[in-house]
Amino acid sequence: MRERGRVSLMAVLCDPCWNVYANQLALEEGATAPPKAQPDPDDVTWCEPPTCCDCGAAVRHYPTNYDRWVYLAVEDLPAKDVAPRHRWRLATIRGRHSRVIVDVVAMRIRGIEPLPSDPVRPAHQAQCLNPDVEQDVEQDVE
Repeated sequence: MRERGRVSLMAVLCDPCWNVYANQLALEEGATAPPKAQPDPDDVTWCEPPTCCDCGAAVRHYPTNYDRWVYLAVEDLPAKDVAPRHRWRLATIRGRHSRVIVDVVAMRIRGIEPLPSDPVRPAHQAQCLNPDVEQDVEQDVE
């Protein structure tokens, strides 16, 4: 048993239980992006920002607070323009006893509804221009 997640005290679980819990949560929240590839420090080739494989739009690749990955839109939108299932916020993680930001994680908004004008970061899936993805999102709303 050990502490899990990027936010302290998220859960204390063994490896198999943590993976079952985190994978189930990732499927519910749509955090199914592959982990970000770590570039080789000796590689000097040009590195492009990530794009959606379905529509080609620019996306941001963030870790979630439970160590899974999600593609989010590039800019924040007012909460009234984003379906509740696709609302995320970015949280900064600081080093212990430090003001230095060491990580940025995506946290899905649950529980307390944001005000209509509050900025939220939509999941890219909600804005994807691929017709198949749009149809899946419309089914989620119904």
